[in-house]
Amino acid sequence: MPIDFELTPALQALQTRIRTFIADEIIPLEGDPRRTPHGPTEDLRRELIDRARSAGLLSPQVAREYGGLALDHAGRAIAFEEAGYSPLGPIALNVFAPDEGNMHLLDAVATPEQKERWLRPLAAGAIRSCFCMTEPAPGAGSDPSMLTTTATRDGDQYVINGGKWFITGADGAAFAIIMARVVDAGATMFLCDMNASGIVLERSMGSLDSCFPGGHGVVRFDALRVSSSDVLGEIGKGLRYAQVRLSPARLTHCMRWLGAVRRAHDVATDYARRRHAFGRPIGEHEGVGFMLADNEMDMHVARLAIWHCAWVLDRGSLGLHESSRAKVIVSEATWRVADRCVQILGGQGVTDESIVARIFADLRAFRIYDGPSEVHRWSMAKRILKGRLD
Repeated sequence: MPIDFELTPALQALQTRIRTFIADEIIPLEGDPRRTPHGPTEDLRRELIDRARSAGLLSPQVAREYGGLALDHAGRAIAFEEAGYSPLGPIALNVFAPDEGNMHLLDAVATPEQKERWLRPLAAGAIRSCFCMTEPAPGAGSDPSMLTTTATRDGDQYVINGGKWFITGADGAAFAIIMARVVDAGATMFLCDMNASGIVLERSMGSLDSCFPGGHGVVRFDALRVSSSDVLGEIGKGLRYAQVRLSPARLTHCMRWLGAVRRAHDVATDYARRRHAFGRPIGEHEGVGFMLADNEMDMHVARLAIWHCAWVLDRGSLGLHESSRAKVIVSEATWRVADRCVQILGGQGVTDESIVARIFADLRAFRIYDGPSEVHRWSMAKRILKGRLD
């Protein structure tokens, strides 16, 4: 079949608009003191959102009826890479995790009433959300079947008890999507206001990254009561819905981080042109020049993996195998790119005087969240051995 890598005129125009917007409106804010170790403050987030809204670039992934541009996955690959060029870009365009994945899940599964209550303000950037699934041992991590948080039916309500951690964006989120196990039914998703009685945000966890609004929280549910009308989808289908969310979500992580390391590569390339040692620009020494070439190859392969998986998703497949493959390829390739950029910059690469150091620290967790590389390789190997590729 024919393969065409040329962008449509509409996508080319959108790429240019976002690239210009990030350069002119967002990068100048990267030194803003409202950037904290637990992500941008709510005040800064709202300013970023307002700028993207004024530029007509807010929430490009959601349907037009919710104020978005209705981009398909292939279109998101272009837009999200450009947004990722600045650590603040995904926040401005409202395409950051976990909100972007939650918007996709709500659009696919939620009732019309739930969409009006939760999706519409989320797509407008008026609120933030979190996704409560990961648990401390012996609970669910990479193996979601180990879920220990329970939801017990009591009349027209469910009573939820349990604990979660590494919950991105929990501090300041307006609502949560909670994964809990219903006896005799299985994993189920629930929607709930974060200020509800029974939800306790125990603490925010220190972490290498500082790019996610609200940081990463430890959350406890003490006899939390949730109405049966706030069940997301059907009882017992939580793991199925998690796959609906996770395949696109892990791919959009790939898109954003590719944009981030493209920024790091641009900074390192500029430095390699200007910095002299041993009588010539350091980029002319093979030790540095070869690293730049390796960067370009890693980014090219990563982009191809992203575009192919987006193509698969746009054709209606869950893309489980393709998204696992892309997640491993891109998370490991982008890490190599960021590491080389630090090395090229030398001392500047490990100080807060360069954006590259921030990208390097923020990026490390990408090989872990949404499934560590080892788990994806394991699941891919099982499909290969069974001959059951998507």
